[in-house]
Amino acid sequence: MQAVVILFSSRRRVTFALFLAIGILSAGEGVFDRNCVPCHRREKVSLRRTFMNALLVYSGEKNMKAGLAYFLRYPSVSTSVMGEEYFRTHRLKAPTKLSDKELAEALDTYWKRYKVIGNLE
Repeated sequence: MQAVVILFSSRRRVTFALFLAIGILSAGEGVFDRNCVPCHRREKVSLRRTFMNALLVYSGEKNMKAGLAYFLRYPSVSTSVMGEEYFRTHRLKAPTKLSDKELAEALDTYWKRYKVIGNLE
């Protein structure tokens, strides 16, 4: 009987450790990593290329974040930074379901991750 109790306790510890590890790993993921990255990977669309296109169109952090936020809320071919040719092989995304706060967080992460100035060593 004691062996069964030890085995059960051991399984419980392993299960707890597994859930703890998953929780710690997913806690580091932000809105951007949970919502934007998987879709861009699935659609095979480079986040860096999209960032550079957006930077060319909007030419600055404030304008870029505002423009992308608008596009993500009300996507259309005419407001996309990718151009009409892009939509011959890719679909237009559905409007985001992120809250204003989540969208702002995702755009902040996107800017910090892909900006050139300050990221060169």
